[in-house]
Amino acid sequence: MSRGAKIAIGAVGVGLVLWILTNFWIAALVMLGIPAAAYLMLDSSQRRRLRRVGRKELGR
Repeated sequence: MSRGAKIAIGAVGVGLVLWILTNFWIAALVMLGIPAAAYLMLDSSQRRRLRRVGRKELGR
C-alpha cells in the first residue's frame, strides 16, 4: 500500500470518528481547515514549488 493511500485511509478514519463524536459541519471544517491552514503557512516559494511539482514527485 502506498504512503498516500495510508494517509487517505487515516484521514477518512479521523473524519468518521469526528463525525460520530460531533456533528457533520464541525468534522468537515476540521478535515478541510487543517490542510488549508498548512498550505497558508507555507512560504511563497514553497507554494510555487508545490504547485509546480507533480503529486508523485512530492515524496522525493
